[in-house]
Amino acid sequence: MPERKDRSAMSVAGRTILYTGAAGGLGTETTLQFLRAGARVVAIDNDHRKIENLLEQAGREKLSGLSMCEADLSDLTDLRSRLDTKSGEVGGFDIVINNAAIYPSRPFEDYTIEDFQAVQRVNVDAAIVCVQAALPHMRAQGWGRIVNVSSVTAYGGWALLAPYVQSKGALIGLTRAWAREFGQYGVTVNAIAPGAFPTDAEKIHPDPEGYTRFVLEHQALKRRGNPRDIANALMFFASEESGFITGQTLNVDGGWVMH
Repeated sequence: MPERKDRSAMSVAGRTILYTGAAGGLGTETTLQFLRAGARVVAIDNDHRKIENLLEQAGREKLSGLSMCEADLSDLTDLRSRLDTKSGEVGGFDIVINNAAIYPSRPFEDYTIEDFQAVQRVNVDAAIVCVQAALPHMRAQGWGRIVNVSSVTAYGGWALLAPYVQSKGALIGLTRAWAREFGQYGVTVNAIAPGAFPTDAEKIHPDPEGYTRFVLEHQALKRRGNPRDIANALMFFASEESGFITGQTLNVDGGWVMH
């Protein structure tokens, strides 16, 4: 058997990554880390301002390999078309990170079934479309990484966020089902479940300072998480070093929810 080419620790050099929500609060730092490590990133986001900011940051560091794709993940037909085009341009996706999400907040009885379906479409169905776009290439080369970004709310439950919690639980279920099915192709599937991070998502809370106190009271580690904590976990699951780990969900939450 030919010897596998040696790769430096945590290396993703030369890999092509499809990354949704890549220009968001938890996405930007990970995208930059992947670029610094020599990966190519097809970054999908729907916020033009955030896209411009990510491009500027990559430009300041003279990082190459970033390809932006502005897309509405709720339009699954358009998303599939865009991914087919991008896949042809880059020669297929080696790694998929399903990170994008929406999180409307209100009492359960104020949601309509259409609200639940809208959250499901962006948070779960778009992830399915991304995996469908990437899997043929992964299967053909006998290697692939899929990482779903869930949430600790799927374990702890959360009031006023029922559609979001439901969608994040669905991603954990898909992680396990895909891991079982895709393992025969040399593809690993894992998830991370972030806790509370000071990003735009926290703007839904009316008392930010009170919420920070609440978070620190419940975490084992008495500091707020930062995007680099997420980037390090995603880098591991995307790398060679995680090659014998699949179907798992790693909480990145400072020891808030333990299971």
